Amino acid sequence: MSEHAVGMAEIVEKQVAIPGTAAPAPFSKAKAIIIKIIALTVVTLVLCFSQSWASTRFYQPDYVAGFPTGLLEGALMPAALPGLLSGKDVPIYAPNNLGRPYKIGFILGLNGCGTFFFWLVFWQPGARRRANQ
Repeated sequence: MSEHAVGMAEIVEKQVAIPGTAAPAPFSKAKAIIIKIIALTVVTLVLCFSQSWASTRFYQPDYVAGFPTGLLEGALMPAALPGLLSGKDVPIYAPNNLGRPYKIGFILGLNGCGTFFFWLVFWQPGARRRANQ
């Protein structure tokens, strides 16, 4: 590298402090827990309403479910748990499907939903900001 490039790299690496501003305060543990509870509640409500919406449209006797439907139903399957626990017979799997494409979509949707849910559970607000300081 040339001397000019090395000098520029040193300049870029230094953090510039703006006079009159303070670094943002890190989240307290209580605030992080409250944010997670709110986020999980919102995600759960969205999944539950989506599952009830999808169950009336995609579980018709003449509907043949394919990959996209499997993806949607797999992602919404965990939202069926509250309905099942409350005694409703909530459909979670389309019996009339295309076979392997539907099953692959179902598995990918279920894993995607689980990945998003656990990312949300273990997400630490402000962790990246603290790591960069």
